[in-house]
Parts: sequence; C-alpha cells; structure tokens
Amino acid sequence: MNEGEVGAGLQEKLTDGTITRKDVFIVDKCWNTYHKRERVIECCKLSLKNLGLEYLDLYLIHWPFGYKEGDVLFPKDEENKLIITDIDYLETWEGMEDCVKLGLVRSIGFCNFNIEQIQRVMKNCSIKPVMLQVECHPYLNQKELIDFCHQHNIQVTAYSPLGSNDRPWAKPDDPSLLENPKLQEIAKKNGKTTAQVLLRFQIQRGVIVIPKSVTKERIVENIQLFDFKLSKEDMEEIENFNRGYRFCHLNWVKHHPHFPFKDQ
Repeated sequence: MNEGEVGAGLQEKLTDGTITRKDVFIVDKCWNTYHKRERVIECCKLSLKNLGLEYLDLYLIHWPFGYKEGDVLFPKDEENKLIITDIDYLETWEGMEDCVKLGLVRSIGFCNFNIEQIQRVMKNCSIKPVMLQVECHPYLNQKELIDFCHQHNIQVTAYSPLGSNDRPWAKPDDPSLLENPKLQEIAKKNGKTTAQVLLRFQIQRGVIVIPKSVTKERIVENIQLFDFKLSKEDMEEIENFNRGYRFCHLNWVKHHPHFPFKDQ
C-alpha cells in the first residue's frame, strides 16, 4: 500500500532530472490475491500505474500460496481466518512470464519459495527465475537454500536481515539479533555497529541485502558497508549462530498445501 508514495517520489526526481529511469532498479511483487494467470498481469499493470512507470526491472511472486481473489488484501472469513485458494503457483508463474512477453517487466523471480518449489518452477517454466527473496540473518542463515540458488544462477536477496524488530506479532521474549552480545563484540572490534556487521555478513556471502529503516541516520549508516571487511573467523562465528529461527514465520497459514516453510 505504498506504491503511490513511491511513485510520487520517483516522478518528482525523474521530472527534475535528478535521476533517469536507467539510474534506478525497480522491484515489485505480485500479491496473493492475484494468483490466477490473468490476474497477475492485472496486478502488474496496477503497480505500474501507481508508480508512473512503463516497466519494472524485476517482478516477484510474493508467496507461493494464494488468497481469495478480489480487492481485499487479506480476505478473512467470519472466524477471522484468511480465506485461501488452491491456485497452483505454476499458473501464477505463467502469468509472470506473460508480463515479460508483454514488456511490462524485464526479469522475474519469487519470494519465500523453498528448494522443492523452485525446482518445480524450473522444470515447468519457459522463462527462468533470476531472483529469490527470503528471510535471512544469522539465526536463519539459509546456507543450503543459498547454495542451491547460486548453483542455478539464481540470485538471493535477504529480507529482515536485522531481525524485523517492528513486526506486529513480536513477543517480549523473542531473540534479538541487534542485542546479541557476540555480534556486539564483533561490531566493536571492527569499529562498526551491530547492524552494519549483520549487513556486511550478507554481502560477503554473495547475498543482496535490503534493510528497512525509517530513520535518515540509520539509512545512511546502512550503506556505509564497504570500508571494512569481516575476517574469516568473524564470518565463521556468525555462521554458527544459525538456529533455524524465523521472525516472519506466518504460522497462521501453515495449513496451506503450498506453505513453503516445511522445507528448506
């Protein structure tokens, strides 16, 4: 629900000459209520209209499972449970390929797919996926999934690299990455913040990383990552933090047949 604001900012800077379209790489996602093949194109065109653009550089399926088709982002029944559909994500992928063929997007990929689901898409696609976006941080380092993707020339983007501290379902006793004493120690040794260490960790693994912040100072801090390098020992220690812990678990839809987190 922020495409309009993003589009307004883009158009302002495109119009005044601060940037050209080629200076920016725009990524958007197909939402769960648009999983039918023809609805994928509809969703993409709606995003382009909101952004004021003619094409997207990268378009992703947000989740491998779908919700009831319609204009409500989170359709729920009388018991306040999400209304799901059994639309196969292979049909959704066909819609993604249609978007490429129509010139609406340059490349396509997905978010929150596991290895088995990626393999199934690759066996049935005519246009290869180029990107997987998943939750990734030291408590969920996704090594097997990342290795698989890189072997098949699929790039990986890490979301929630700092632990998604603003998630609405967070509990007081949930583990905190930014308050981890060992990470704080590594950060102090390198003269950096814990957040910068977490982001640099991903870069050195060959993973694209997209931290979220609404604070100007932290946004600036989050891109000051290229004047230091974590040692081999630091990297190995951080790798060993892995505990398979998801901050964005989405357990309320784990009954869906395409729920991805039953596997790597």
